[in-house]
Amino acid sequence: PDRADARAGAEHRVAGVRHAFSGIRYMAGDLFVVVAPSGAGKTSLVNAMLAVEQGIRLSVSHTTRTPREGEVEGREYHFVSRGDFEAMIAAGDFLEHAEVYGNYYGTSRRWIEAELASGHDVLLEIDWQGARQVRKLFPGVVGIFVLPPSIEELRRRLTARGKDAAETIERRMASAREEISHVLEFEYIIVNEVFDVAVADLQAVVRAARLSRDRRQNRLSRLLDEFR
Repeated sequence: PDRADARAGAEHRVAGVRHAFSGIRYMAGDLFVVVAPSGAGKTSLVNAMLAVEQGIRLSVSHTTRTPREGEVEGREYHFVSRGDFEAMIAAGDFLEHAEVYGNYYGTSRRWIEAELASGHDVLLEIDWQGARQVRKLFPGVVGIFVLPPSIEELRRRLTARGKDAAETIERRMASAREEISHVLEFEYIIVNEVFDVAVADLQAVVRAARLSRDRRQNRLSRLLDEFR
């Protein structure tokens, strides 16, 4: 299931960045955010890419919603009580968080900080608003937006999943239009028409970002110093 499905829709986001990080934007690892409307296939693409690409960790969000059948603690989400989540908000434990249809969702600040400091690349699956908030703290974040090949195909995929009522599908379609209106805020855009091609495109973005001038300069500073 799409981890960020429920988080689309501006009217339901309630809280954003609470803490700034001293020096965190220049950490050894790279930070990627992947955004897509529900039904675009984002989570399937990310999972397929992570299976073949080394050195990148997926951030697992915290939520107060009840686990669905087949979901595993620590894989899809970290499932916590509302009281514990609100205590984590007060402690500044989240990079960004939202309340969506009565449930909280949040991205762990401390885990991301530790992973980046250790030189691991980190990937976040969040909505466009969360991505915008993350960029305020990490100007060098690599933003990736996944599009369906058409609005008709998006509706077909949502319907084919067979897990949502018609009213829910219409709500997701409305959220998709809002989400897609922000597509040009992202550095890379992948159209998920042929799955294997889209996976290769996502992997190519990750590898290209790692080879960019700014990131190579940061990671290879010792080697570059030898030639000065």
